[in-house]
Amino acid sequence: MTEMQREVLKIAMPWLFMAVFLVVWEIACVACQIPEIILPRPSRVFEVFVQRFDILLRFCWDTLWTTLIGFLIAIAGGLLLGLAIGASPFVYSGLYPLLIAFNAIPKVAIVPILMIWVGVGALPAVITAFVISFFPIVVNVATGLATIEPEMRDVLRSLGATRTEILTKVGIPRAMPYLFASLKVAITLAFIGSVISETVGGNRGVGFLMLSASARNDAPTTFAGLFAIAIMGVAMYAVCALVEKRMTRWAFRGEIVT
Repeated sequence: MTEMQREVLKIAMPWLFMAVFLVVWEIACVACQIPEIILPRPSRVFEVFVQRFDILLRFCWDTLWTTLIGFLIAIAGGLLLGLAIGASPFVYSGLYPLLIAFNAIPKVAIVPILMIWVGVGALPAVITAFVISFFPIVVNVATGLATIEPEMRDVLRSLGATRTEILTKVGIPRAMPYLFASLKVAITLAFIGSVISETVGGNRGVGFLMLSASARNDAPTTFAGLFAIAIMGVAMYAVCALVEKRMTRWAFRGEIVT
């Protein structure tokens, strides 16, 4: 098999597996005569997706921009706090247990509190997306800084490098692969946070659309919303993977597995 054939097969494999999954789903629904209210056929979901594309697009846009705002804030805050934790053992010992305790709190329990504080709307979704995607960014950046070998630090100090120079010239570049690995996880978590907020008490977004459809026993529209979230998540994951491949190519001898 040539290199070009391998690349074509690599691109085609996800689509092939998805097609097989949808065909099996369709056949199972027809063969078992599963009611549409329980599990609609993929063809029916696609039909609703096309018929209500304008509505889905409007609600998807609401979810997308709240997710991206929360995600970008999480990147900025997570990068700064991760640098602080990774650079100072005192900050690490002081803040890391608090971060773990905060991350253990179910985020769905935070949404009602946010709605008391800031009301119903887009802001709770932005905050929830930030909160749920913040932790993996902090942990990975701090881990990247903490993995600098003590021998390398000693050599750099013997050459006259200051602590700040070690952090900026060695620590941050070393943490970049960890950062981008966390971003691919964090963007999918950010969508989960936004949809949770929209479902619990929002008045816009795909989560609100799905909640309204489920209240009407409209399973095809609910599944169309799930498909829309999946498409947005895969698209943003691909963007993060592309940026990772361009920004951290030097860190990998072989091919980046995404």
